[in-house]
Amino acid sequence: MEKRINGHTGLLALFGTPVGHSGSPAMYNFCFQHDGLDLAYMAFDVNIPDMEQTLSTVKLWNLRGGNFTMPCKNIASELMDELSPASKIIGACNVFVNKDGKLYGDVTDGAGFIKNLSVNGVEVKGKKMVVLGAGGAATAIQVQAALDGAAEVAIFNRDDEFFERAEGTKAKLEKECPDVKVTVTKLEEADKLAEAVKACDILVNATSVGMKPQDGISLIDTALLREDLVVADTVYNPEKTQLILDAEAAGCAKAIGGKGMLLWQGALNYQLFTGKEMPVEEYQKFQAEQAK
Repeated sequence: MEKRINGHTGLLALFGTPVGHSGSPAMYNFCFQHDGLDLAYMAFDVNIPDMEQTLSTVKLWNLRGGNFTMPCKNIASELMDELSPASKIIGACNVFVNKDGKLYGDVTDGAGFIKNLSVNGVEVKGKKMVVLGAGGAATAIQVQAALDGAAEVAIFNRDDEFFERAEGTKAKLEKECPDVKVTVTKLEEADKLAEAVKACDILVNATSVGMKPQDGISLIDTALLREDLVVADTVYNPEKTQLILDAEAAGCAKAIGGKGMLLWQGALNYQLFTGKEMPVEEYQKFQAEQAK
């Protein structure tokens, strides 16, 4: 047990499934220790039916805050006591803080993703984007891209329970961002997907495809990848998904994995948790040392 853990240590946690692969505990615990904060972060494997009881336990144990990952982001937004404006629009929540027994939910997935693109020299303003997926992270990215001035956001999702959510996102964005062209198409319509990818500037995979047990799989035909295309993934474990490997092999302008999204999303979350700037450079150095 770390010497810094004591009877007064504040607890934060990640909730979702699967969570065993998550890099969040290592990131936050390093930063807490670096900043001398008496906080610790853990991960708990819970699914949608467990969420109501989970959040009751959060209040009972007085957890300071935490995060939600798939598939719990949407249900989490319904169970918060209060939501940020972005969470209300998106209908999802990936971060919360506990203030005197009331849970305040926010969403930083989209902002973290857009920041990761920017750090890699890619701006979304005026660009045409194709986003695969309509879950919590995908919706956050679509909304943030529109708010940040993307010219077009083409949403592709399987004909499943999330397709209706995608259509709802389109309706909300048409109201909030009327200058942005938003379309929703079934992922199964391969011809329309190919046409959209050929015309876009930025292609984003915001599905779980590429993550175990779907590692080694990509939703995009390699023939559609080209030198002037920016390709980005939200999956960060493995660090390079099949889509990213394919994009690198095709010589795409940028092939950006999800690890940076986690970092910058984490930095936004850290500020919500602590009121402090996250020691990003120090954590990156720590990561590099651990990788040796």
